[in-house]
Amino acid sequence: MRIAVAAGPGDGGELRPLAEDGAPAGPARAVPDLVAEIAERERADAPRWVWPSTARLYPRLLRAGVRVARCHDLELVESLLLGHAGRYGEPRSVRAAWARSRGEPVPSDPPPVPEASPQASLFDDDPAGREARPPDDLGQIVAVHAAQQRAAAGLDGFALLAAAESAGSLVAAEMSHDGLPWSAEEHDALLTGLLGPRPTGGLRPRRLQELADSISAAFGRRTHVNPDSPAQILKAFAAAGLPIPSTRAHVLKRLDHPAVPLLLEYKELARLHAAHGWAWLDAWVSDGRFRPEYVVGGVVSGRWATNGGGALQIPRVLRKAVVADPGWCLVVADAAQLEPRVLAALAGDRAFSDAAAHGDLYAALSDAFRTTSARAGGSPEGADGLSPRDKAKLALLSAMYGGGTTEAVQLLGVLKSRFPDALEYVEAAARAGERGLLVRSRLGRTCPPPSAGWRELTSAGDDEPGDGTGPASAPDGIASGRGNAAQALRSRGRFTRNFVVQATAADWALALLGSLRRRLTALGPPHLVFFQHDEVIVHAPAALAGEVTEAVRAAAEEARRLLFGDTPVVFPMEIAVVDRYSDAK
Repeated sequence: MRIAVAAGPGDGGELRPLAEDGAPAGPARAVPDLVAEIAERERADAPRWVWPSTARLYPRLLRAGVRVARCHDLELVESLLLGHAGRYGEPRSVRAAWARSRGEPVPSDPPPVPEASPQASLFDDDPAGREARPPDDLGQIVAVHAAQQRAAAGLDGFALLAAAESAGSLVAAEMSHDGLPWSAEEHDALLTGLLGPRPTGGLRPRRLQELADSISAAFGRRTHVNPDSPAQILKAFAAAGLPIPSTRAHVLKRLDHPAVPLLLEYKELARLHAAHGWAWLDAWVSDGRFRPEYVVGGVVSGRWATNGGGALQIPRVLRKAVVADPGWCLVVADAAQLEPRVLAALAGDRAFSDAAAHGDLYAALSDAFRTTSARAGGSPEGADGLSPRDKAKLALLSAMYGGGTTEAVQLLGVLKSRFPDALEYVEAAARAGERGLLVRSRLGRTCPPPSAGWRELTSAGDDEPGDGTGPASAPDGIASGRGNAAQALRSRGRFTRNFVVQATAADWALALLGSLRRRLTALGPPHLVFFQHDEVIVHAPAALAGEVTEAVRAAAEEARRLLFGDTPVVFPMEIAVVDRYSDAK
């Protein structure tokens, strides 16, 4: 059973029951208290709720203590369908989808309503924000949902993708609401130990100022160098007879100069202070919880992003601050070697799949490289010092990401001779990308089409020199007009080569989340509090740690079956039950 939801002005709204194909299954009904009505129908029927955006409506329910089992997020599904059609970036709102279906002018998506603080959407009822948005149109919601159901029915695997993406939206909202357990006291102690006491008046922390003074002294008593100024650092090294092209860490490490270790320490601590220092702690942690705003499908591959807070980049040093509540624990689980296993399952290469049926995939593949070294008359490690397992890992990463060193290219030859179907799978994706075609994940998530600039460059055969690199968000390999045609082709080929694997890994992770969320709900108190690509953290009563561990393993197995059916490839989860996140690895 499905029920369409339209939020109205104030607390009211409209509901209408729908059949699975989206057709109306009853009359529309206005309700004075939308949250209360949803709570009652959830208890009675547990339908799949069809609404424009989980991110906008579900936090309102969570604040009232209402959780739902299933939903269909129209905006997220519309984004997936637009992407499948090669129409990335078009407006995805219900109004836009409605207008597009009728051949009318498509309105732009409305900007998100600004919040007063990072925590405002979680704790404020925000009636003014709701009033600022126009009420939902139930007729448009019903029509757009029906159109999406018809479109999904004609695309293999897409219905599962839509369900998984929508389930992910529920998980994201719940994680923001529940929050990751975070000790502000522990965080402050860590910062104080590394940086010194909290500074005032915009001054540098004591340790950073000590390093800044030492850096200047290392260049000579008459030289003042601001370590926050790359231009001054470059000038100082040039004056010392050590010209360098940049102040990147790998460039500095090649230099023999007393300022280098000081600069490296300064850069690391300054990054921590800027990204996760006391200002971050004040803004993002309250009542013992870190509550970021997750963006489902925020990256084209299907990976998530966040609106501020840096939840997906918690520095290892600060993981000590992630502490379970008394009597509770953190069940930390991540998928071992996820992307290579995804490739094995996608390609259906029998020999590769058999190797991926073992716990350590790289170790299982290492025999191919040990045998090759022996035939060449060398030791298993070879002149480069790489073990057969290291060689297997390097070869697989090169296969999935493209490029690599001369050694990687040689190892790819070994991989291709032993596992030809696996290599052909990613190489076919690369060739498709170089031809300007679209590639898709297992469930149908689709890569962006090449830009007009890429098509113009590659069709013209421009030979202007360039490095062929660009920002990660620009898979065309075109940055500031640089890059010749061959480099642009190779860059897009590398992008599509990895997309088919990484996007399918995102499909698997979403299926894992949906399955795990359902199992945790059955257990009661445990709940998901963190998700990052292939890693999840569950906050649970210590007495339920064993049951949560089993739930994680069962969810991983269910995700495997949903995506790949009867494959011998296994997706093992490395699980640790700890009091602190830092103790998990």
